[in-house]
Amino acid sequence: MAALASTPAAADFRICNVTKSRVGIAVGYKDGEGWATEGWWNIAAGNCETVLRGNLAARFYYIYAVDYDRGGEWSGQAFMCTRDKEFTIRGTGDCLARGYDRTGFFEVDTGEQQTWTVQLTETGEAQQQGPAGKGFPGPRTLQPPPAAGSPSR
Repeated sequence: MAALASTPAAADFRICNVTKSRVGIAVGYKDGEGWATEGWWNIAAGNCETVLRGNLAARFYYIYAVDYDRGGEWSGQAFMCTRDKEFTIRGTGDCLARGYDRTGFFEVDTGEQQTWTVQLTETGEAQQQGPAGKGFPGPRTLQPPPAAGSPSR
């Protein structure tokens, strides 16, 4: 589903959509002010988007993505707040009480690199690799998006 790899490009957090569908992306992270989620970036099939600019300030980032064309999602067990329209939300607690949706994000371990690219794929596999010569965990499996109409959680 998502292959994770660092790139030697400018110091940014980028997401590439290597599927045949249009996808919507939300990102969660912890910075000096605490937890935040931001969305939505709409990425056409075969394109990439820089979602956070500059050197990465944290080791772990979180992604939730929706396949607009075929239905389904890339999700996980790290629950954070989102909403249907463009958003920046501070804090991850009491999402529903604050008028937001509670959404499961999947974790990305950047290994404390300064730049990282995530590739959303249709294969159901995630691979993590760092710069040449550095050891990172090998492949792990993420669940592919459910078919349109299937329950997402």
